[in-house]
Amino acid sequence: MNRFFISILAISLVFSCNSQKNIAVSPPETPITPTVTVPGYWQQHADYKMEIDMDVNTYQYTGKQNLVYTNNSPDVLNKVFYHLYFNAFQQGSEMDVRSLTIADPDRRVKDRISKLNPDEIGYIKVNSLTQNGVAINYETVGTVLEVDLAKPIQPGESVTFNMDFNAQVPVQIRRSGRNNKEGVALSMAQWYPKLAEYDFEGWHADPYIGREFHGVWGNFDVKLTIDKNYVVGGTGYLQNPNIIGHGYETGTINRPNTNKLTWHFVAPNVHDFTWAADPDYIHDTMQVPNGPLLHFLYKSTMPQDKLDNWKNLQPKAVELMQFFSSNVGQYPYKQYSVIQGGDGGMEYGMCTLILGEGSFDGLFGVTAHEMGHSWFQFILASNELKHSWMDEGFTEYIGTLAESHIFNKDFEELSKRIYAVYDHLVKSGKEQPQTTHSDRYNFNGSYSISAYYKGYLFLKQLAYIIGQENQEKTIKQYFKDFSFKHPRPVDFIRTAEKISGLELDWYLMDWTQTTNTIDYGVKSIENNTITLERIGLMPMPIDVLVTYTDGTTEDFYIPLQMMRGEKPTSATTIKDWAWAYPTYTFKTTKAVKTVQIDPKELMADIDKENNKK
Repeated sequence: MNRFFISILAISLVFSCNSQKNIAVSPPETPITPTVTVPGYWQQHADYKMEIDMDVNTYQYTGKQNLVYTNNSPDVLNKVFYHLYFNAFQQGSEMDVRSLTIADPDRRVKDRISKLNPDEIGYIKVNSLTQNGVAINYETVGTVLEVDLAKPIQPGESVTFNMDFNAQVPVQIRRSGRNNKEGVALSMAQWYPKLAEYDFEGWHADPYIGREFHGVWGNFDVKLTIDKNYVVGGTGYLQNPNIIGHGYETGTINRPNTNKLTWHFVAPNVHDFTWAADPDYIHDTMQVPNGPLLHFLYKSTMPQDKLDNWKNLQPKAVELMQFFSSNVGQYPYKQYSVIQGGDGGMEYGMCTLILGEGSFDGLFGVTAHEMGHSWFQFILASNELKHSWMDEGFTEYIGTLAESHIFNKDFEELSKRIYAVYDHLVKSGKEQPQTTHSDRYNFNGSYSISAYYKGYLFLKQLAYIIGQENQEKTIKQYFKDFSFKHPRPVDFIRTAEKISGLELDWYLMDWTQTTNTIDYGVKSIENNTITLERIGLMPMPIDVLVTYTDGTTEDFYIPLQMMRGEKPTSATTIKDWAWAYPTYTFKTTKAVKTVQIDPKELMADIDKENNKK
């Protein structure tokens, strides 16, 4: 999601609280597969084949979906569920009512759904559904299709579902839709009946109320028939570029003499499929050295300065792709598309839909964030609804780190606003634990700060706790071990434990499962005896800078006893501090002038006034 919109939303909350050549890309010969096996881990698999016929005049489309579903779980499945996301854009939907009743509604939604006319709403209507050729019963309940199976699906069994459906694209309210405020005709995200994920926790058939997504890994084969003047971009690899043209061709164009063209895309090993289309798209490409081909699709009707921004973005996007691949792990697909088409920014498989008419800084910033999601959420497909901080926070962190690298900015300076916004949330009294389901925060602003900023600080403080080098190794090992899977918070923290040799369950629990806060203070200094105190409930190891009366300084490191070890440091390591003890005393060899806890201000300590005496 767009980091700049989140910044505005977060700041609003805290102030109110405190009043080259175009080339077509062929798919790999075989689907991409994970390289690391996690003992005991399993995940479901779904292969989609879809044929879609879009009417650009009525914004309605028909679809045929063939889905081969493999039950890799140890459980017998007696039912399945599909998401019908477009049904959210109807008067009286859960998304509509939640926006009307929450204290701080998303400014992009507000009461807009309630005012849609019948030809402006969104819907997906399932007309028929079979399991291995046998008609089965189903019921549409809001944004979820509840399906009774003709026959239970046994562990290890694959079944084939065939579905006919028709749908209408809503006026763009949130993420998906038609004719957004920048004039993009079709932004098609979460547009098809999408099988819900089933894992060790059971079914994740969450209604679409306003937040993120969770999907089944698989392969997509999509044929999209649309007006011949429309340019399409999105997930996957185009299979018939010489028929399509529109900047994808590699040789002689051989278009049929019809009013429509059929775009054929395949996408191996993804958990979603997204596309956008407009008759005025410019289509540029730029090759990442030893990496994917980048596609850029944006409106030719924008003012010249906005068009220039898109041209200037392209080499910077190459640098972003290189930075993420170097610092997280190699991007595994052969293309990535940056598409003007969203109502802010939103990540999808092999692509992002973003706003296109802002400043260059805004365009770069949202691209950095959304491209970063290709690692944290798309390849490392954590459940965004339950653990939004794992994708939004990690992406905000790595995107800001990339920005500091590419534009030679001070990363610590860029991070200061993150600490400040989190601090305001704590003082507002509106914080909820990060384990709160994304749709069930009391305030949109609280969700945003918790997911983006507190999630960012999870990684930032981890470097403080285990050492910067160990944190960087953890990120890379996490990518290696959990690519193409659905990692959980415990998977990340266990990776960090293995890399660092330290016990870190306390950090995961206190930071993400509670609203406990960090607050340490200097209680007293008597000649060469220093007493510190723990005021907040959350434990941390402590860095201390001591300035002596003779003008010299010394760095001390106080390990947290429950870590069962120490981080690499050049500081003088002294005895452990057991959390339950509210005070800690140590002596120096010389008379002390001043003491400062956390001199680099790397902890999210909520009261820095008592950190120095």
